[in-house]
Amino acid sequence: MKTLATVTIATALGIGVAVLLSVGLGRAAGPDVIDATSFRCITSMTPVRQFYLDNLRGDLAGTLAAANSPTGGVYPPGSVVQLIPGEAMVKRGRGFNAATRDWEFFELDVSKDGTQIRKRGFADIVNRFIAARPEWDLVCENDHGCAPIPVTRPMIGALQRTDPRCNNPGASPEDAEALRQLQKLLKPGE
Repeated sequence: MKTLATVTIATALGIGVAVLLSVGLGRAAGPDVIDATSFRCITSMTPVRQFYLDNLRGDLAGTLAAANSPTGGVYPPGSVVQLIPGEAMVKRGRGFNAATRDWEFFELDVSKDGTQIRKRGFADIVNRFIAARPEWDLVCENDHGCAPIPVTRPMIGALQRTDPRCNNPGASPEDAEALRQLQKLLKPGE
């Protein structure tokens, strides 16, 4: 039988937990907490044309529907879009940042030991692969109104296939050549 003291203690504990959760203390990491562990081997994600997709909230079907729509669409929260291992876009909840249509951009350092977030943010992060027309929810592809980039498909594929977080057998001769061309392209003054 519950006594008044037991009910009072349980109520007090419940209120205490609610207060802690409301101020962010004691909250377990959930789908809205994005840290280095949110990013994994790019080729273990779902490939769509030349980029890779994931959804941190488990709504991969919604992410794929937006990516595969012939007329565009809005990606659901939790969507992760990566063209290369060192950059990512993550769709946050509605109203998170109007200037970027609720996308947060990440510059990543990747190694065989995992991922480190070098920089994250919004309009201040230079993500070379964004700026598509609004109906494409800022996700660039060849026909989405984006400025062309000097990086070729073989270069992008080589970067994807040599992601050090993946169990790669090493670069093929074709990938090694594409990476040499990319390195030459990225060297200033040459």
